[in-house]
Amino acid sequence: MSVWKNHGEHTVYENPWLRVNLADVELPDGRHLDHYLIRQRPVALATAVNDNDEVLLLWRHRFIPDSWGWELAAGVVEDGEDLKDAAAREMLEETGWRPLGPLRHLLTVEPSNGLSDARHHVYWAEGAEHIGHPEDDFESERRAWVPLKDVPDLVTRGEVRSANTVAALLLLHHIRSV
Repeated sequence: MSVWKNHGEHTVYENPWLRVNLADVELPDGRHLDHYLIRQRPVALATAVNDNDEVLLLWRHRFIPDSWGWELAAGVVEDGEDLKDAAAREMLEETGWRPLGPLRHLLTVEPSNGLSDARHHVYWAEGAEHIGHPEDDFESERRAWVPLKDVPDLVTRGEVRSANTVAALLLLHHIRSV
């Protein structure tokens, strides 16, 4: 089995959201190389599907790639916070909607596992209750219920670009179509 071995790492940069480390990595053939990696806190995402088979999404701009797209509500899990609680909190803060009933785990993805240890935990609920205007309304241009049947076309047209959202929406589309 070809396994890369991490013989130790040290931090070269750190802030509240991430740590950039430099690792001494041994390749399967015995060679060593310096490998940068990003250590990140877990991220929780949440959405809901309503009785009309529509999914709650955010339409937002991402300044780094300078692109617009549909995304799920998401945020960093606070220290000691339960993943489901973090997902529900983020959904309410970013959309103004609270999940109805229990949140269900949909999937966990590693969005950039060649560079980062980030894990994104996606949850969903059958329905949501509108509480009011989102506390974090700066996170998105608008919030909308989007038909699940439109998901494959939205992905193909590039209107869903975030890898974690693409994976979650395609899986929800599949689950609800069966």
